[in-house]
Amino acid sequence: MTAVNKVGFKHEALYAALRAEIGQALRPHDPLPSERELVARFGVSRATVRQAVGRLEEEGLVYRAQGSGTFVADPATISKNLALTSFSEDMRLRRLTPDSRLLDLTVTSAPVAVARDLAVSPGAEVMHVRRLRLADGLPMCLEEVWLPAERIGDLDAAVVAGSLYEVLAERGVRPHHADQVIAATVVDADQARLLGVAAFSPALRVDRITSRS
Repeated sequence: MTAVNKVGFKHEALYAALRAEIGQALRPHDPLPSERELVARFGVSRATVRQAVGRLEEEGLVYRAQGSGTFVADPATISKNLALTSFSEDMRLRRLTPDSRLLDLTVTSAPVAVARDLAVSPGAEVMHVRRLRLADGLPMCLEEVWLPAERIGDLDAAVVAGSLYEVLAERGVRPHHADQVIAATVVDADQARLLGVAAFSPALRVDRITSRS
């Protein structure tokens, strides 16, 4: 850890010290010391810690996992802003080419939890789409989507090759609002194989329930 004079320690100095530690001692997905630990370690206020860590988060150097803490970001990870945008839109904004590999496309009966989220009756017909999403040919995430069949109509492999949001908008079902929960997790062996990483690698799970306009 970089040696720092605690006298008059401001958020700029704390930011610099943490940034140096991220580049030297901490690796992607390592936890950042807790707020309490940083207060005790550097003799600063909680407000100073929050300001410094907030700046690191704005720059994409760290990310927060609700209920788990703050972690060092992986430079290869694509961040997600709060705007209601599709994966394809996110990638294009970053001047990357989005793509998909279809893993599953079936019509099935809605499980109870899915029926609740979609506000349909348990057992109602739903479309289940599972895809590996890529950017510039590199795996970025695994995507699992459930859609109410009666509202969406038929889907085929060609239709789901691109942005599902764009397909829905063309069919008069324009995504307008979403409730989203992000949590820390690890990938299992099958997920790791598809993503090209080691089994049990740290990952983020994003659950989003989208409503139409």
